[in-house]
Amino acid sequence: MTEGPLYDPWAQRRFDVMCVWRLDRAGRNLKHLLTLIEGLHAVGVAFLSLNEGIDCTTPAGRLQLHVLGALAQFERERIRERVVAGLSRVRSKGQRLGRPEKRVPEAILAPVRGLPIREAARRLEVSPATAHRWLSQKTSAEPTSETR
Repeated sequence: MTEGPLYDPWAQRRFDVMCVWRLDRAGRNLKHLLTLIEGLHAVGVAFLSLNEGIDCTTPAGRLQLHVLGALAQFERERIRERVVAGLSRVRSKGQRLGRPEKRVPEAILAPVRGLPIREAARRLEVSPATAHRWLSQKTSAEPTSETR
C-alpha cells in the first residue's frame, strides 16, 4: 500500500501503532484489510483491534485476524444475498418499491395551475421540483390526500 491519506505518516514514522475499535472500521473487505495491514507491517507500524483483541505483531494475532476477517466478509455477503433475494421477490410480485407517492388533491393544485413553477412552489410552500412533480401528475377524480 503506497497511497492514501495514511501512507505519508507511515513512511515518516509519525506513529508506531494503528489502533482501531473494530476490524470493519479499518477495511472495506478482507482483501483491503489485509493490504492495509501488510502496508503497515512493511513500514514497521503495528496494528491493533480493540474490540476483537487482535494484536497483529504476533503470529496468533495475525491468524485470528484472518479468521475473523473471513467470517465478517462471509456475513456481509450473506446479508447482501438476502437483500437481493428479497428485492427480486418483491419485484416478481409486481409491487412498487420505495416510499408511496403522495397524491395531492386537485382542490389544492387548481389555484396555482397556469402559474410559473417557482411562483406555484412559493404559494404551495414546497420546492420547485416538488411543485413541478405535483402539477404534472394526472388529476384525480376525487380530491383525497391518501397515499397509494
